[in-house]
Amino acid sequence: MKLHDFYSDSLSLLTDFYQLTMACGYWKVGLRDSEAIYHLHFRKNPFKGGYAVAAGLEAAISFLEDFHYDSADLDYLSTLLDYDGNRYFSDDFLKYLSELHFTCDIDAIPEGTLVFPQEPLIRVKGPIIQCQLLESPLLNLINFPTLIATKASRVKLAANRDSVLEFGMRRAQGIDGALTASRAAFIGGCQATSHVLAGKIFGIPVRGTHAHSWITAFDEEVDSFYAFAEAMPGNTIFLVDTYDTIQGVRNAIEVGMKLREQGKKFYGIRLDSGDLAYLSIEARKMLDEAGFHETQIVASNELDETVIADLKKQGAQVAVWGVGTKLATAKDQAAIDGIYKLSAIKHPGSEWKYRLKLSEQMIKISNPGMLQVRRFYDDSMAIADVIYDELEGTPETWTIVDPLDPTRVKTIPSSLTGHDLLVPIFRQGKLCYESPSISDIQKNTFNNMDQFHPGIKRFLNPHQYVVGMENKLYRLKVNLIKDIRHRA
Repeated sequence: MKLHDFYSDSLSLLTDFYQLTMACGYWKVGLRDSEAIYHLHFRKNPFKGGYAVAAGLEAAISFLEDFHYDSADLDYLSTLLDYDGNRYFSDDFLKYLSELHFTCDIDAIPEGTLVFPQEPLIRVKGPIIQCQLLESPLLNLINFPTLIATKASRVKLAANRDSVLEFGMRRAQGIDGALTASRAAFIGGCQATSHVLAGKIFGIPVRGTHAHSWITAFDEEVDSFYAFAEAMPGNTIFLVDTYDTIQGVRNAIEVGMKLREQGKKFYGIRLDSGDLAYLSIEARKMLDEAGFHETQIVASNELDETVIADLKKQGAQVAVWGVGTKLATAKDQAAIDGIYKLSAIKHPGSEWKYRLKLSEQMIKISNPGMLQVRRFYDDSMAIADVIYDELEGTPETWTIVDPLDPTRVKTIPSSLTGHDLLVPIFRQGKLCYESPSISDIQKNTFNNMDQFHPGIKRFLNPHQYVVGMENKLYRLKVNLIKDIRHRA
């Protein structure tokens, strides 16, 4: 999918205004030729969980490929006035923007990879003005899909081997929110979506049968089932809770028997209200007694991972879970706290200088350097991630320090294998990465989930996966903090 298939060719104004005022400031004060390194990361796992699932990279790539300012953008910017009534942006600066071409190096963690707080999901290196202008759009394109993919993976964990369908389009936040949510939900583990446009654009399987309005359009419930079976013989899943659920199951079985006589299949029933555990158990008994052992029970109605997990503990006989509002809107957490910070700067003719953002809270102090993440494995299980500085190279011995608790130190045995998570996406503005299919991205999610201890995936009080800074980088950070505070 290309973003300009839905929007204008230029999306450069998808940004916060201060990105443009800073860009203009760099241009005016003589920093236009300086290079910079920025990193995008988040501070806390969403949903009080133990991990997140990286998503949104494909849209970010599409945005970067088409990054430019067209004449309509520049005409609009020329009309903006400051508090003194003067134009914010001169003709010379607007001319600079009109000639701007994307030339940055971008490295990123592929979609479907499990990621953790403080780890850079994206690294941007290049002219400081370009790096600055990319902050807001990259955060917009990465934060929300990562949140939804994580939520979907939790729902899939609860459902276990059962199928999960994403039903959230009607209550998603607008057209773009619905499309983004459907794609991210598939990456996280949903088997299909009810969202037809998402199916067309992303190649996601679409599923759906009928609503209560189909039933109420007929005088008798059983007649509506017969009519639907005739109209859609390859999609015979009947919604049975419009009036009386148990009677609805009986009516569905009656139609199912007729289908069986005709050599056709009775695929399933759907429960959308009531006590889903009790009703699914009773419905399963009725279906089995009638010989419909392969007929599936689909359940919907304000489901999420905790509700599904509880229903399964109660013995619910559900094979397919339709999850809508709480998935597409990331119920319980409106946003992931993704941030984008400058970590190094290089002026013409000089060496890289490390930078960080200071805070009274250690969790909010950013990391300096050109960061990479190396994940180590014991056999096939991930055991630790190390954030290190590529400007300093790889150490002989990998020692991890927890930046929030420096008494927690771990040395990685030399016998363990590891690989770097950030991979090249653009080099000097040229795309060098081939985006995988959405099915392959989903497989990457499933493979990643299998590589981590179950304790990390618990919904309540998950185990904390080991993520730390390489010892030399940690010492560099501490010395920078001391130096800044001393100078202040």
